[in-house]
Amino acid sequence: MRGGAWGSGIWAAVAEALEAEGAAALVTVIRVEGSAPREAGARLVVRPSGAFSGTIGGGELEFQAIAAARKALAAADGPQTVRRNFALGPELGQCCGGRSDVLIERFTPERAETVRALAEREAQGPFATRAVLGEGAVLERAVSDDADLGGMPAASLGPGGVLVERFGEARVPLYLFGAGHVGRAMALALAPLPFDVTWIDPRADAFPAAVPGNVVCRQVAEPAQALESAPDGACVLIMTYSHALDLAITEAAIIAGRFAYVGLIGSGTKRARFERHMRKVGISEDLISELVCPIGISGITSREPAAIAVATVAELLVLRDSAAAGTKPAVAGGSLTGKAVRAVS
Repeated sequence: MRGGAWGSGIWAAVAEALEAEGAAALVTVIRVEGSAPREAGARLVVRPSGAFSGTIGGGELEFQAIAAARKALAAADGPQTVRRNFALGPELGQCCGGRSDVLIERFTPERAETVRALAEREAQGPFATRAVLGEGAVLERAVSDDADLGGMPAASLGPGGVLVERFGEARVPLYLFGAGHVGRAMALALAPLPFDVTWIDPRADAFPAAVPGNVVCRQVAEPAQALESAPDGACVLIMTYSHALDLAITEAAIIAGRFAYVGLIGSGTKRARFERHMRKVGISEDLISELVCPIGISGITSREPAAIAVATVAELLVLRDSAAAGTKPAVAGGSLTGKAVRAVS
């Protein structure tokens, strides 16, 4: 599991806070009206010491929510849940002007087993829960195994105080070829994001001694063969030390026709040379058109490895967020446009 003993999700943070300080408060935005800093489902975990992780948008709203959570934690005989409705403009002086309905839950060692079970379930992938809000009562969440998680909001408050929540991230598998300067910058840029990175290079000494928790390093003599085990809908990034190796991997990825994104580092000239070769070996124009080269969003012209990584990660996030909205961009002329293509899994 990533992050700690229980993983890196919100329930892992609650479990770790309970273990470290004996209590924790989970703060959740359960409903929003009008403009607000964060959407319903934004969460943070507060410890009795005042340490916290996550965010519900920062600013005065978050300051007040943390203060309310610490007050709830200090009241040993107080209610298990506290609900606060913040008018962001008149009450907090925030320009958003809307309202945020915030739920604060207090967790003590008596609920550690429940928290651990939720943390373990979250480490397995996204899931949904259903609970009924009661005045000050413990929120008893029931895992909903039949929930359709596609497009489901992180929190939705319905009639009768029924709260439906989604936990866990839908993670995107990404195959990163090349452990040079840009490859290293890419691995670091992807570290805090929901991508599971398989990092491939034929050189055993190419990888750094330490890598982020979402990265698995693989030395593969023939890197293109690694694509055979890549899942459908994975993203592929190609940036090896050799143009011949780049070409072999690009050709294999394009011929497979089953990846959400095939990105190749390089110039328009490099793309043109690769396109000529792929046409020569009989690859269709439809498949060739899915190649993204050059990589990265437009407007960032620096060739510094970190800048290339930032621009490329931004492109991947556009792809992911558009897919979630049902309007995933397509590839045209080496960059992403607004047409719909294969979804990110």
